[in-house]
Amino acid sequence: MRMTLHTDYALRMLIYIATRPDRTCTVTDVASAYELSRNHLIKVAQTLRDLGLLETTRGRTGGLRLLRQPEEIGIGALVRATEEEFSLAECMQTCGRPCAISPACRLKGMLHEALSAFLAVLDKYTLADLVRNKSALGPLLGIDPAIA
Repeated sequence: MRMTLHTDYALRMLIYIATRPDRTCTVTDVASAYELSRNHLIKVAQTLRDLGLLETTRGRTGGLRLLRQPEEIGIGALVRATEEEFSLAECMQTCGRPCAISPACRLKGMLHEALSAFLAVLDKYTLADLVRNKSALGPLLGIDPAIA
């Protein structure tokens, strides 16, 4: 299983914002901290807003804030919501080419089982689990501990 950059960046954005719970963050803050494309992160912020995870405010004093507590944001649910395709092989894609051995193939079932296990592990964690070490994350993200 390989997550898309969109999902990866969504997780990173949420980690950054959760590390600064009492402050509004900007897309530029997140882009600078991770050295990522601001334009791509704008799309990620829109996705997270549409999912009801972020409040986005425009303007000079605007920015990004979590709408839910980190304990309420499940990692498995986030990955399911941001990933478009979970096909681990072409035969699992809705518009993939037909496979000659499909009627007798056992690989598809194994891949479904593996994907279920992957998501089950992620379901055990929340955003709060990812930011329990805020004091270590802050300096790595360029966040001053005095204001985090």
